[in-house]
Amino acid sequence: YINIYTDFAFKKIFGTEANKDLLISFLNQLMGLTGDSEITDVTYLNPEQLGDNINERRAVYDVYCSTGNGEHFIVEMQKAKQDHFKDRALYYSSFAIREQGTKGSIMKPWDYKLMPVYVVGILNFVMDEEDEEVITRVTLKDDRNREFNKNLQFIFIEMPKFTKEETELKTFLDKWLYVIKNISRLDDKPQALTEGIFKKLFDVAEISQFSKVDRAEYEESLKVFWDFSNVLSTAERKGRAEGEAIGIAKGERDEKLRNAKKMKQKGLSSEDIAEITGLSKEEIENL
Repeated sequence: YINIYTDFAFKKIFGTEANKDLLISFLNQLMGLTGDSEITDVTYLNPEQLGDNINERRAVYDVYCSTGNGEHFIVEMQKAKQDHFKDRALYYSSFAIREQGTKGSIMKPWDYKLMPVYVVGILNFVMDEEDEEVITRVTLKDDRNREFNKNLQFIFIEMPKFTKEETELKTFLDKWLYVIKNISRLDDKPQALTEGIFKKLFDVAEISQFSKVDRAEYEESLKVFWDFSNVLSTAERKGRAEGEAIGIAKGERDEKLRNAKKMKQKGLSSEDIAEITGLSKEEIENL
C-alpha cells in the first residue's frame, strides 16, 4: 500500500473529490463530531493562496476545504521539524481568515463576521519532547483561561508519539491514526478495522490497482520522500558526529586542565606546564 507521508498519496486519499468521504470520516473523528453536528460534505477550495502583491510570499496547502456550515479546514502533512514551525502555522492560517473579508457595499458593509478556521497538522516529527500527548489542540484564550475567540483553532497530531498496536486500538480515531502511520507496512487490512470506510481506504491505497499514470506519479513522489528522508538522516548523523567530536575535545581539555592543576600544585612553572599540556600560560595561571 502507498505511503501516506508522500505528497501524492496524501492528496489522493484526502484531497480528491472521489475520496472526500475519507477526509470527512477522518475530520469527524478528529473533531469528535457525531449526530447532527457531523460533517456531511466538503467543498475543496483552491490550495494556493496568494499575497496582496507579487512580492509577498504565498501559501500552498496540501488540502483546503470548507464544510456545508462554512467552516474552513486546512489539512497538512509535515514531514520534518523546522525552525519557527508554530509561526508558519499561524502565518498559513492568516490567508484563510483574510480571504473571508468582503468589500461589501455602501448599503451593506462587511461586519467582520468570520467562519471558523481549523488548521490540522499531521506531523511526522515530535513537536514537544516534554509532552507525551499525541494530539495538541490550540485555541485562543485570555489570561483567565476563558475562550477569547473560537474561530481559529489548531490541531497538531505528533505521529511518532502514536505507538499503539492493532490489539490496543480502542476508538475510531485510534484506528485512523494507526492506518496513517502503518499502512505502507501492512500486507492486508487489519481485522480490527471493521468500519466500512477502511475498506475503501485500503482499496484506494493499493498500488497494484493504480493506472500507469498514477503509479508513475506515486513512484516519483516516493523518490522525493526517500531523498528528503536521506538528507535528514545524513544531517542527523553529521550533527551527532560533530557533537561527539566536540564532546571528546571537551573531555580532553578537561583532562589537560586537571593534570595542569596537579603539576602546578607540585611546583612546576607555568612555562613547563604549558609546554607539557599544550595549554596557554594564561590558562594555567588562572587555575
